[in-house]
Amino acid sequence: MDKLIIQGGVPLQGNIRVSGSKNAALPILMACLLAEGKVSLSNVPRLADIRTSLKLLNILGCETAFEGNEASSECVGLKPEAPYDLVKTMRASVLCLGPLLARLGEARVALPGGCAIGARPVDLHLRGLERMGAKFEITEGYIIGTCKDGLKGAHITLDFPTVGGTENLLMAASLAQGRTTMENAAREPEVVDLANFLNACGAKISGQGTSVLTIDGVPSLSGCDYRVMPDRIEAGTYMVAAAITGGELKIFDCPFQELDAVSYKLRAMGVWLQEEDGYVLVRRENGLLKNVDVTTLPHPGFPTDMQAQLMALMCFGQGTGTIEEKIFENRFMHVLELVRLGADVRLKGRTAMVHGVGRLTGAPVMASDLRASASLVLAGLAASGTTTIERIYHLDRGYENIEAKLSGVGGRIKRVGE
Repeated sequence: MDKLIIQGGVPLQGNIRVSGSKNAALPILMACLLAEGKVSLSNVPRLADIRTSLKLLNILGCETAFEGNEASSECVGLKPEAPYDLVKTMRASVLCLGPLLARLGEARVALPGGCAIGARPVDLHLRGLERMGAKFEITEGYIIGTCKDGLKGAHITLDFPTVGGTENLLMAASLAQGRTTMENAAREPEVVDLANFLNACGAKISGQGTSVLTIDGVPSLSGCDYRVMPDRIEAGTYMVAAAITGGELKIFDCPFQELDAVSYKLRAMGVWLQEEDGYVLVRRENGLLKNVDVTTLPHPGFPTDMQAQLMALMCFGQGTGTIEEKIFENRFMHVLELVRLGADVRLKGRTAMVHGVGRLTGAPVMASDLRASASLVLAGLAASGTTTIERIYHLDRGYENIEAKLSGVGGRIKRVGE
């Protein structure tokens, strides 16, 4: 199993480019099931979850290709079953449920896996689809859905602005009969990207980026060419990398407008950010960082996928700051590993109190999930001495060539196999 070895203490300097968004590409790939014709996608990150999604599309009856950062899919004979062997490794696989019901009137999808950061139930997906006429039973680890008379447009109010639930319902409603109105819908940029992709295929969706979506179902969708948006979480991670090492980075393909909540907190801590033509310039201001209080919230609030990275930065800040996690339970598994590096973090329920210590020291640590992995990489880049990170397969699920990108701007980081 691979691991990362990091020699810390070097300020990062230079240019770094953000890859395409994994969290946008995954639902867009599942949406390919809706299209009659070939879909060609560009700016697709080369990640384990992307390859798993393409394998799933193959099993469901699509012909796919993936070369460089371009992927394609064409449905040639759809099948209704998403098997456990694939779905168990990646939670986003459940996003094939809505498209399969819309196209075939039936679906048999294994209950999902993915990062171990809380229950993340799919009940909101199922309730919304039931409003559209689907019927479900869960047996032997599978969700079995049917809608013999086809999906019908409905008025759906989500109990919580679930991203995956919004995406599943958005895809299903695109081919439903009549109008679907979804209230309290997720507003994340990746949901907007999915809606824009579906519209490019011929869907009639309006309201994307707001909490109310209106979808007028159409008889069919066609293929299209589409470019996946850049990854805002990867961009945010590199912003923190510049700040935590005391360096200066030009971040290209940075979706800066989608990072308002992150940039607001970074500026409050003393990080200098400037949007230029084609890139964002990031550096630590005056050499000092001041800790802040953060609460994770649905977009446009502070993203839960950035709290672990910000915690690593706060270890080097002055004073005490708090991070309250309101999206997922069990998302502080990186805390004990940061403590191994010398961090002073106290947990109380869903709140972490971070006391700045100004200095971390390298040590062996273990990644527990995707964003926890990123926080340990950031901490290792800034720590004195050597940090070894085990179980980096989590990192490979969300960051394309991260060690190559970081070493390209001066980070002393290398991957070794065991």
